[in-house]
Amino acid sequence: MTIAVTLPSEDKVEYWCSMLRDLMPDWDIAPMAAVEDPASVEYAVVWRPATGAMKRFVNLKAIVSLGAGIDHVLTDGELPRGVPIIRTVGADLTQRMKEYVVLHVLRHHRALPEMQANEAKVVWEQIVVPPATGRRVGVMGLGNLGAVAAQALANLGFRTVGWSRGPKEVAGVTTYAGAGEFGAFLEGTEILVCLLPLTDATQGILNADTFNRLPRGASIVNAARGPHLVDRDLLAALDAGQIGGATLDVFHIEPLPEDHPFWGHPKITVTPHVASLIDAPTGSRIVATNIRAFDEHGTVPDLADAGRGY
Repeated sequence: MTIAVTLPSEDKVEYWCSMLRDLMPDWDIAPMAAVEDPASVEYAVVWRPATGAMKRFVNLKAIVSLGAGIDHVLTDGELPRGVPIIRTVGADLTQRMKEYVVLHVLRHHRALPEMQANEAKVVWEQIVVPPATGRRVGVMGLGNLGAVAAQALANLGFRTVGWSRGPKEVAGVTTYAGAGEFGAFLEGTEILVCLLPLTDATQGILNADTFNRLPRGASIVNAARGPHLVDRDLLAALDAGQIGGATLDVFHIEPLPEDHPFWGHPKITVTPHVASLIDAPTGSRIVATNIRAFDEHGTVPDLADAGRGY
């Protein structure tokens, strides 16, 4: 019984293998590239696997995504058909996303980027902002991470609204669903947070049309996936003043290329995909628990729907 592990960084692969070996001594844990007997592999633990990496595992019971999203798995055009995909989520990851969203919403709400720019120029300017109760914040995506983040914002007093593919109920949050209610969700939203899963329907959703439906000077926080954002549309909206600022944690290419215009842009904060970063000590415990449960029962609560894309 073998669990094959792959990540873009070889150092991280060995670290994850080490963590899983301590937790699952009855299993053979190996880097995917080092597997000598493909027929022995029953589980693949992956982050951004190479195309075709898993097609040789004929006895694969499940694929474990090292994250809440499965888009990085589904990009493999040679992915074995019908193999279940398990997401990795947990209280630590949800807490981290909640912290990140609250931090950057508050930064934009309290005009901290503008005040930091003034500090650098030795300018004393008291920027007056409304209390949270006078600010409408919208969260796109009300899954495990989005619902918790939206509720945290509502608990701070923000007039919080949420939008999702289907109807959802979140305490303290006014919710909208489907394409027909997208415009109503955006109307009046001054800080827009994207926590959507990446699917064909959501790719490029942060675009010029979306930006133009927001109040002038609105802010964007994208902690979902890079392809949700049309980069050139954001840059144009920032130049025109339609968007006042943005915090971006995810990008089309990661690491973000050194010559990308987001670096050093006065209205953009770049963070290196750390909003809900999964670490080996925490993540390996979640992965081990899910694999054991799936091996015994054939299902887990965190099973994804490949057809929907999340």
